[in-house]
Amino acid sequence: MEIKEILKDILKQKEARGKVKDIVWIAAGGSHGGFYPAQYFMEHEAKSIRSMSFTSNEFVFSTPSFIGENTIAVICSMRGTPETIEAARIAKQKGASTISLYVDESELTEICDYNILYQSIAIDESDFSQVNAALGLKLAMTLVELVDGYQYYKEAMDTFEHIDELYRQAVENIRLSAIKWALQNKESQTIYVMGSGPTYGAAYIFSICNIMEMLQIDSSTINCCEFFHGPFEVVNEDTSIFLLVGEGRCRKADERVIRFLDTFGGKKVYKLDARDIGLQNINHHVSEYFNHLLFSPILNNVYMRELAQQIKKDYNTRTYMWKNAYK
Repeated sequence: MEIKEILKDILKQKEARGKVKDIVWIAAGGSHGGFYPAQYFMEHEAKSIRSMSFTSNEFVFSTPSFIGENTIAVICSMRGTPETIEAARIAKQKGASTISLYVDESELTEICDYNILYQSIAIDESDFSQVNAALGLKLAMTLVELVDGYQYYKEAMDTFEHIDELYRQAVENIRLSAIKWALQNKESQTIYVMGSGPTYGAAYIFSICNIMEMLQIDSSTINCCEFFHGPFEVVNEDTSIFLLVGEGRCRKADERVIRFLDTFGGKKVYKLDARDIGLQNINHHVSEYFNHLLFSPILNNVYMRELAQQIKKDYNTRTYMWKNAYK
């Protein structure tokens, strides 16, 4: 079933039970960060449905009391992460309608009521309008359109048709800049990643999944809106900072950080601007919500890989993951 048909089916089922009141987005690691665009959109556009995002084990250990027959639970795992499977099981036991986003079938797809296959962000041949973050955002936009009406739904759906093309053009445009950044940071012991508003999810994934997990370099994610409430005190000429400059309402916060770093930062301050990777070519009514869909794969497939090459690191190796029992 297509996304709109799945949601229509769920809404029809819930009609006699008090309608859909809540939607929750559940996943772990990069999949959790991939739901950030959907959650961000719901926070700003949904009028009658509450939306919350949970990392899988938090949902398992501290299940919200509102989860029930008026809830839609969207659960993402590429191959079936154990804690994500358990979260899906609990959501279903509570009466929620469950939708999985998956790459490989697993117990997760057996548990969930509906299953949507997505394409991996890490595979160059993927259609980047069909990765998990894109499908999560499309689910959110379609739900709001069906329940509340979304003024720019057509413009948003049209944008999905161009995401893959925009991504591939951006990769060509920023390759040399990414190599320069990697050369400057091949000896960095810590890399701070900054973003705000619609770019924060991409910053988070780049920090915890790409830099820390894949490259085993210390990293921290800092919200630009929080930068001047503590984190700016560590800045000096040697501090490595990767700043995502987004398109949308929070851009003013990013620009304030730029002004500070231009004065007090050093050569390891790097700015990746949404307007340099194609966001300026998206309808301005919806462009804010598509920041993540371009930033995240570019960070994963260009910047992370270029840094891996410079430090001579196989980014598929791990210290603990897949090697040790950590219960």
